[in-house]
Amino acid sequence: MIVNVATHCGLTKSNYKQLNELYDQYEKDGFRIAAFPCNQFGNQEPGCSVDIQEFMKKNNIRFDMYSKVNVNGDNAIPLYKWLKKQQGGWLGFDGIKWNFTKFLTDKDGKPIKRYAPTTEPKSIEPDIKSLL
Repeated sequence: MIVNVATHCGLTKSNYKQLNELYDQYEKDGFRIAAFPCNQFGNQEPGCSVDIQEFMKKNNIRFDMYSKVNVNGDNAIPLYKWLKKQQGGWLGFDGIKWNFTKFLTDKDGKPIKRYAPTTEPKSIEPDIKSLL
């Protein structure tokens, strides 16, 4: 799973908790979470990499956290440009709408499904299990 994250978002607490639970349950089966901090939505990830690492330690975040990136616009990293082309958004808008947009990929990294920021990670569990 690939997800853009932020530490100061209203969705942070529940998403991190559920992502940790999914990671703990399925990591032994090869499930991975690649989280990318992003400050493009409401300035909700203003910290530097040290601040983000401290947040991870304080909240016992166990999945993989990468450097802060842009997910939209000309400066979006290539991974997110590709993900958006593979799994477009609603009503023809492919851009990432908010923090915690999730992309579920298969074992080869092919994007299988895109989930809205408000989709609870635990609700994706049946889709995860089907790919393991």
